[in-house]
Amino acid sequence: MKVRPSAGTRRLELPLADSETIYDVVVMGGGPAGYTAAIRGAEYGLKVALIDASPKLGGTCLHVGCIPTKALLFNAEIWDHLKDAAEYGISFGEGGAAKPALDWAAVLKRKDAIIARHVKGLEFLMRKHKIAVMAGFGRLTGGANGGVHTVEADANGAKSLVKAKNVILATGSEAKLLPGLVAGGNILTNIEILSLAAPPKSLIVIGAGAVGVEFASIFRSFGTEVTILEFLPRVVPVEDEEISKELARVFRKRGIETQTGAKVEKVENTSAGVKVTYTGANGMVQTKEAEKVLVAVGRGPLTQDIGLEKTRVELERGLVKVNEAQQTAEPGVYAVGDIVAGLPQLAHVGMMSGMVAAAKIAGRAFRPVRRERIPGCTYCEPQIGSAGLTEAQAKEKGCTVKVGKFPFAGNSKATVVGRHDGFVKIVSDAQYGEILGVHIIGPQATEMIAEAVAVMELEGTVEEMMFAIHAHPTLSEAMLDAYGAVEGMAINA
Repeated sequence: MKVRPSAGTRRLELPLADSETIYDVVVMGGGPAGYTAAIRGAEYGLKVALIDASPKLGGTCLHVGCIPTKALLFNAEIWDHLKDAAEYGISFGEGGAAKPALDWAAVLKRKDAIIARHVKGLEFLMRKHKIAVMAGFGRLTGGANGGVHTVEADANGAKSLVKAKNVILATGSEAKLLPGLVAGGNILTNIEILSLAAPPKSLIVIGAGAVGVEFASIFRSFGTEVTILEFLPRVVPVEDEEISKELARVFRKRGIETQTGAKVEKVENTSAGVKVTYTGANGMVQTKEAEKVLVAVGRGPLTQDIGLEKTRVELERGLVKVNEAQQTAEPGVYAVGDIVAGLPQLAHVGMMSGMVAAAKIAGRAFRPVRRERIPGCTYCEPQIGSAGLTEAQAKEKGCTVKVGKFPFAGNSKATVVGRHDGFVKIVSDAQYGEILGVHIIGPQATEMIAEAVAVMELEGTVEEMMFAIHAHPTLSEAMLDAYGAVEGMAINA
């Protein structure tokens, strides 16, 4: 459930919304989709108010999602390098007798400091752009009255009203749990696992999507015995099949057990930790015990109790239906981010959809969010970055495809950084050479995928990219070799 703030918890130095002003737009939600829409609207010259249920801006992404998990992943990466310090000419004490020690409290302190710094950054941006802010759980009171919408902000019973010509719904999502399961004790979601007093000795992760494999990667680096249970036939099931296969291979090498086709039947707290009962791919009922269990089976939209029933806004499985301008069926009401039907629940998608809505409200030109141009990034070790169609999707669409693959084992910079696992895969149209999809697993994949998005946005071809100079030595050279591999002409393989 969305946390409801105490009245007056918002920092007083922020501009405060009032009930007398009629704003051009009021944004319901202060996560990436909401604050981006608010800032872009202000940049267009709109008078903007923002209502958020939390006392601190940033939403799930900043407080219990993207940012803290990536902070822990970076710590895990450094720790992995330190475990191999001798290879890099680094020793601890005379003859390397001493070993690096993990200070988990310091790890958490750094994570929290990163969050705090960016909360202050958002508060600065609210002041800079004169965006009025109000703490409270936002609810629409109905449709527009005389072209003006009214939103109620409920701060633990202290209710205020904000009026605007337009409303942007950006209320976000929350972690799903298995039916009948309640987080608590040794049963964790992405929220509770971020504040554990110490890395658990053993961890069962239910779900092998991005959240599941990232936490599996983090805690395996810190010495936890990790088992992943995934209901579908492969890990990271939204990715290209070859990416899934490679991640499973590298995870096995790292000592992470993955079981696919596993249907969880029951999760129980025990005196020693937790016990999970599941039906395996072989149809046999099995049990697995661990100190903790993380439930990472997806996220659900926060669209309940926000007044949609009083409007013409249409829902599809709890998600809001919108057109390409992010408009709902209720005039003057827009929806962006995790609550939108048909879009992946990614912070960067929320941000861009917020920019689209702000542009439409301001009467400015915009380009709609195109699903096939959305980069997907998973920050486990090895990293995954993908954009466009998988090989299977391209074939399902009737495309005649040509595929090129280049392994990081042939990339000199990968040797320098000690990361040889993985590859770059290019899916292209055989007739015209248009690049239909790019799939990367390996070092800095989440950074490298930006090139692929730009290329596909500009309808680049394999031939053009084979002659696009990539600096040497860089990891991005693997992209150049992968383009060449489509034509059987990779230089380094």
